[in-house]
Amino acid sequence: MQGNGASPGWTFLTSHARVLLAIARDPGIRLRDVASHCGVTERTVQSVVADLEAGGYLTRGRAADGRRNVYRIDPAAPFRHPAEADHEIAGLLELLVSRPDRAPRHDGSGHAPRDR
Repeated sequence: MQGNGASPGWTFLTSHARVLLAIARDPGIRLRDVASHCGVTERTVQSVVADLEAGGYLTRGRAADGRRNVYRIDPAAPFRHPAEADHEIAGLLELLVSRPDRAPRHDGSGHAPRDR
């Protein structure tokens, strides 16, 4: 970990994963807000959303008020890389999308408990 405040040279998650996770946390989020949250441009987010739609990972619809987009993620969609293709993205979403209806899974030590 870098303690000097510098940005790391690489990250574990791609822009596609970060955009998908931001939308999973708030399906009605504006792309402008996704861009701000993910640290990329709005144009990049638009391109990523188009990729995710084309890949079948999400669909776009209109909110009930007709003024905003609402996104629906298909958690059964598989990862794209052959090394993970036998896994659905549901596991990633479960791991990294915090849900207000669930208590934190850590035991106070900073570590998540293992499922038994």
